[in-house]
Amino acid sequence: MNEKTGFSLNGYLMALILAVVIPISALNLNPIWSASVLVSLIILALALGCLAGFFMVQPNQAKVMTLFGAYVGTVKTNGLRWTIPFFMRKNISLRIRNFESGKIKVNDNQGNPVEIATIVVWSVTDSAEAVFEVDDYESFVSIQSESALRNMASSYPYDPQEDEGIALRSHPQTISDSLKKEIQDRLDKAGVTVHEARISHLAYAPEIASAMLQRQQASAIVAARTRIVEGAVGMVEMALEQLKAQNVVELDEERKAAMVSNLLVVLCGDKHTQPVINAGSLY
Repeated sequence: MNEKTGFSLNGYLMALILAVVIPISALNLNPIWSASVLVSLIILALALGCLAGFFMVQPNQAKVMTLFGAYVGTVKTNGLRWTIPFFMRKNISLRIRNFESGKIKVNDNQGNPVEIATIVVWSVTDSAEAVFEVDDYESFVSIQSESALRNMASSYPYDPQEDEGIALRSHPQTISDSLKKEIQDRLDKAGVTVHEARISHLAYAPEIASAMLQRQQASAIVAARTRIVEGAVGMVEMALEQLKAQNVVELDEERKAAMVSNLLVVLCGDKHTQPVINAGSLY
């Protein structure tokens, strides 16, 4: 069911018309003023009944109108409005709202349990679908957002893997775009538009948090050590080339190996090395 514009008139204009019709009809009830009392009585009754047709539309709100169970349209024009008194009118907000889900536990695509939560910014854009297609559109948004969050979180790893670059922790914008699309696909039938969806909480579940922290620390240590070794090898290579180019000293293979070993110990060691002065000859 798609939204359509309902019938309504300017309320101030209608109030002015009734302000003229009602007194005249009331005066015509006196036989001295009119020959047809019955007609004046009917006009007065209709005019008084029209008073029930006034309603107010606040900014960024709408009135969904039905007639004996049939949808007849939606009024979004702000201010005082008037419509047929038999129309039933239900108020619905078109304002942008925030929804924050609770922390839910879900397994990522590596099977690791994680805690995740999201913030969804949404608004109603089709009042007819929001009112008639779902029983409670606010509850529908809440439940479907959490369902989409579970499905999205199980499609990506928590940390980036070598064979898959996108991860929950390392690609927040990509994850947000994926989550927004996932939620929007589920809420289209409810006349709701998702403006933004972002992860508000992301962490490993408590039962594996300490183990995963150790793994992250180990990965960081390995990465740092790799960079140190790469730099140390480059420095040793540069030192040997400069010694050879400047003819400072000629080293055989055995002493080159000893020099490389000593330099690598100095450059790659966790602690400061103690220098030892060689007081003997060259060999």
